[in-house]
Amino acid sequence: MNLSAGYSAEARALWDVATALNRAAAAVSPRPAALPPLLFFTDPVRTPRPWETAKRLPAGAAVVFRAFGAPDAMETGRRLRDTTQAAGVKLLVGLDSDLARSVQADGLHLPERAATRAPAIRTAWPDALLTAAWHGAETPPVQGLDALVLSPVFPAGGASADKPALGVQGFTAQVRRAALPVYALGGVDTKTADRLTGSGACGLAGVGAVQSAFAEAVVRT
Repeated sequence: MNLSAGYSAEARALWDVATALNRAAAAVSPRPAALPPLLFFTDPVRTPRPWETAKRLPAGAAVVFRAFGAPDAMETGRRLRDTTQAAGVKLLVGLDSDLARSVQADGLHLPERAATRAPAIRTAWPDALLTAAWHGAETPPVQGLDALVLSPVFPAGGASADKPALGVQGFTAQVRRAALPVYALGGVDTKTADRLTGSGACGLAGVGAVQSAFAEAVVRT
């Protein structure tokens, strides 16, 4: 889906690359076709009002709500659920199954340390969209998951600031040995996204870059 002229050039660039990657990955395997091309990761500090970005995301994108124990997690989660449903955007909750169920999210995003919980979660929640973080460990998590989010691809801020960047070549090599669709996260913005063409990524993920790109996007009425 192409974005309307009301979106910023940055938003259009990110969405165009994300959807092109998803189409290319789906041409090789059918699994990516059912996945959102673009994931917006929230952070209580870096994205304090995530619903404002969520309402401007294109239909078919997804929000990954990471509360990190914030006291207003339930309130924010419910606000995000209302916003994403209206926008045709999926909502995943980071790690907290109880919170995800309470806000009627579409699924969960698991940190790498908790990826082994995926089979049990899949049994209890068969239709959930389940993703997990991956930082290039020798054996990537697979069981029960729909996709992996590999980071950092490029030099990044936040929690990935102290991790060495994989680079396009390293990221591509990891994608090829993964048994699941893989998203690119970490330093992915309008200046770097194009470099991932041909990498095998099923889509893009970001925090600040997505928030910035969609800050001036058209708002649905």
